[in-house]
Amino acid sequence: MSDIIQLLPDHVANQIAAGEVVQRPASVVKELLENAIDAGATNIKLLLKDAGKTLIQVIDNGKGMSVTDARMCFERHATSKIQKAEDLFNLCTKGFRGEALASIAAIAHVELKTKEKNQELGTCLKIEGSKVISQDFISTSEGTSLSVKNLFYNIPARRNFLKSDTVETRHIIDEFQRVALAHPNIAFLLHHNNNEVYHLKESNLRQRIVAVFGTKMNEKLVPINEVTDIVTIEGFVAKPEFSKRKRGEQFFFVNDRFIKSSYLNHAVVSAFDGLLENGAHPSYFLYLKVPTSSIDINIHPTKTEIKFDNEKALYAMLRATIKHSLGQYNVAPVLDFNRDANLDTPYHFKSNSKSTSAPKITVDPDFNPFKEEQQKEIHFPFKREKQTQSWESLYTSTAISDDEKQEELFNNQQEVKTQKTLQIQRKYVLSSIKSGVVLIHQSLAHQRILYEQFLESITVKEANSQQLLFPVKISFSSAEIEMIYTIKTELENAGFSFDEFTKDSVTIKGIPVSVTESKITIILEELLNDINLEVPDASFSHFDVMAKSFAKTLSIKTGTLLMEKEQDALVNDLFSCKEPSISPFGKATFKTLTLHEIDNLFNS
Repeated sequence: MSDIIQLLPDHVANQIAAGEVVQRPASVVKELLENAIDAGATNIKLLLKDAGKTLIQVIDNGKGMSVTDARMCFERHATSKIQKAEDLFNLCTKGFRGEALASIAAIAHVELKTKEKNQELGTCLKIEGSKVISQDFISTSEGTSLSVKNLFYNIPARRNFLKSDTVETRHIIDEFQRVALAHPNIAFLLHHNNNEVYHLKESNLRQRIVAVFGTKMNEKLVPINEVTDIVTIEGFVAKPEFSKRKRGEQFFFVNDRFIKSSYLNHAVVSAFDGLLENGAHPSYFLYLKVPTSSIDINIHPTKTEIKFDNEKALYAMLRATIKHSLGQYNVAPVLDFNRDANLDTPYHFKSNSKSTSAPKITVDPDFNPFKEEQQKEIHFPFKREKQTQSWESLYTSTAISDDEKQEELFNNQQEVKTQKTLQIQRKYVLSSIKSGVVLIHQSLAHQRILYEQFLESITVKEANSQQLLFPVKISFSSAEIEMIYTIKTELENAGFSFDEFTKDSVTIKGIPVSVTESKITIILEELLNDINLEVPDASFSHFDVMAKSFAKTLSIKTGTLLMEKEQDALVNDLFSCKEPSISPFGKATFKTLTLHEIDNLFNS
């Protein structure tokens, strides 16, 4: 029997590894940024075109590479980070697998320019699909510039799986933010299609968070700081009143590496117990320093999962530290009935910074508790009418004959109007139909109505826009501003009118007729969250997402009292929709109960 097991060629093995390491352009950005940090760079530039599909270029001022290293770095499992297996439990660098560059070079056109310090010439290397096209000496600046062009050019099926430019850009910005937040001591620059998205200067941790997420973030932050033998915790949590409905600004860093941990996230949420509304998620930026020997990073190629030796101790310390800080900064309520709020001392208050003086005591010398006060007559500004009737008159009106009572009862019944609809628990609307009754979910039904109205106004009709008397300026992070700018045309078709875009704000001068001025910020924030979801790359997709987002935000909420006319209008509008039976998100809007089914309820 002939042998059937054989070694795969290197280019095939690299493509298999690429499927695990490089899932989308954001994966390439992460690997290249981490390599630049490992090279000791203090200034890193990231240039993108078409959400990284056409170009991803990272330029750093690190130590650069020699001619041999420039060629070796593209070989599989070639790395300068570790030398033996024991080094896996003493990692001080971002990378260590030696797979990233080999995987990237297997599925893209790569150009590397690098030069070491004190060298006159650098090296330029061009690779296409794992094949070295050229290698020359060039004149270049110190550090490394690596360009990745035409990602997945030789794997068209993989390229077709990529999402729209908006979604892929969002993923890249997420990775960029994680790296930038982990290293506030490094300056970062991000350009997308020749537009500057981020220009982050070297700063401290708080300034870096504010620079990434906007100036509004500064007032939300509560500092966290705790030093123990097994872990050092520092960073910030957001105040409970700034919690969000969706998980967003939640960052864990262990030894300057971004990680995901549902276990530690539960510790943070439990520290906010009693302070958050139902369904709200706290924002946090937490940096943990632990001994490298107590963690295992070699779990997954993305290196976002970590195993800890003492997870339970970390959980307890993290929860206690956050509770302590929330209490110190008077965020958490203190149940002390004997406590005088005037005696509160500010956090980190220095006793010698302010001089204190004894309170002055004032005495009224004319005060005499035994002095009789003259009773003053109270004069009313109106005259009271004297009661002319006796108490027996209170019962004279009840002396009505039985015939009069019966006549009054039937007269009242004739005045009562037959009600077609009935609201139940301020959540459902019950309406009668020929075959029985229909129970309508008022919020889901209104979502369907608004969804079809918005979709029609955006795509078919010309959307009506109402101009604001005073333009509204709303603050967003740079990433959110970039996303709003990419869907500016679609928003204008929906009825929005923009006046000015800056790095951290957008000015709106016109809004759709059905939108109130007070809900502009809520609508745009919800829309950005919805667009962050995986949306297919189709010209119609943004319109659909916008219509769904607007409908969800502006729909009648559970607990809203509806008048009879509003109930009738809801029922009529719902059944005039094209798809009245389901909401825009696939949930049933109503349930019917036939007369036969009602009879069976009583016959059973």
